[in-house]
Amino acid sequence: MLRTLTPRSWRILMTVDAVGGVWRYALDLARELVNGGDSVVLAGLGPQPTRQQAAEAEAFTTLIWLNTPPDWMTHNGGDLDALPRELLAPMRDHAIDLVHFNAPTQAAGFDAPCPAVAVSHSCVTTWFHAVRKQAVDGAWAWQKERNRRGFNRADAVIVPSRSHADMLETCYGPIARLSVVGNSASPVPKAEKRQPLVFAAARWWDEGKNAAVIDQAASLTQWPVFAAGSMHGPNGGRTSFSYAVPLGALPSHEVRSLMARAGIFVSPSIYEPFGLAALEAAMSATPLVLSDIATYRELWDGAAMFFDARNPHDLAAGLNRLSSDAELRRELGQAAMRRSRRFTLARQAAAMRGVYDKAALAMAGR
Repeated sequence: MLRTLTPRSWRILMTVDAVGGVWRYALDLARELVNGGDSVVLAGLGPQPTRQQAAEAEAFTTLIWLNTPPDWMTHNGGDLDALPRELLAPMRDHAIDLVHFNAPTQAAGFDAPCPAVAVSHSCVTTWFHAVRKQAVDGAWAWQKERNRRGFNRADAVIVPSRSHADMLETCYGPIARLSVVGNSASPVPKAEKRQPLVFAAARWWDEGKNAAVIDQAASLTQWPVFAAGSMHGPNGGRTSFSYAVPLGALPSHEVRSLMARAGIFVSPSIYEPFGLAALEAAMSATPLVLSDIATYRELWDGAAMFFDARNPHDLAAGLNRLSSDAELRRELGQAAMRRSRRFTLARQAAAMRGVYDKAALAMAGR
């Protein structure tokens, strides 16, 4: 049933996985939507959530888990063909009137009579373009075709930054009904007494997170570099540190606490459609040192220090300059916190509801 001139609450089924940043994105957005009167069912793909993750989700919404894998866990697009059928039962049981796919590949083949919204948080095609400077290779070529089908099927396509939108259209050509809705994050701990250390958080097994550069830079810095995040990926990717101190995968609240205590936050990513960790650090007024990529320039220019993403000496020089200058750290931290106020959950949820309304109109016009 489509929204009329009288606004009403949406009943949303939102896909999610428990491994990467989509989990945090989905839970924070879903909670804000629920607080505003919508209802959300989270439908998970891939590895099961931890007990702590499941408890957090089930505290405010319904969490179900599906058999279909996420696209990054298969080399065969046909493995995703069962998803539209698998969604039918939860859509019926929960009277769903809109599906929010957190990957465009999941929208391909979806034919239920309700609006479909697809969010591109990242994709293999743009990852290859940014990280390896090449077209997606043969083993992953099906992803480009399936993403294209998902873009075509969706009644609205959402990206978290203009930079990611530009990269998508460079790789795929024009995408209809494309909107930019910036990500957001829940409130962070109040900044505590700072410690003389550099902090980073990422899925380090992902080549796009640039673990080698931060590790090499750590051998040249005055302050120690601590890196939170998994070193081993579910798809076999892995890395290690020789100079940075690996903390492993930590619960979200521990990461937030470390961000609030760190003297500097650094992200060396080569590929980052948004960069949620940078936003979370900024919300704690932690000064940002970021790789000089289009996304970070778009979001943080004038509120961060930038370095050549492929040059560990440039990164180390920036970290050493900042670690030696308390006033500059304070100025950058305050600038980052002010900029972070553009990315509130309330603003994101309001923008998403606007997109949902447009998606309903687009579906009605099909």
